Amino acid sequence: MEFLRDLWLFMKERKKYWLIPMIVILLIIGVLVVFGGSSAMAPFIYSIF
Repeated sequence: MEFLRDLWLFMKERKKYWLIPMIVILLIIGVLVVFGGSSAMAPFIYSIF
């Protein structure tokens, strides 16, 4: 959790708020890959890409 706190402080201090949507999209893609590799939803998730 310290990493997330440091990342937030970095973005806040340097006014890099444009990084927030990029981080959110990367997290969503990561969650889809994790769930897509080990569930019955895999064929549906892979068809998105």
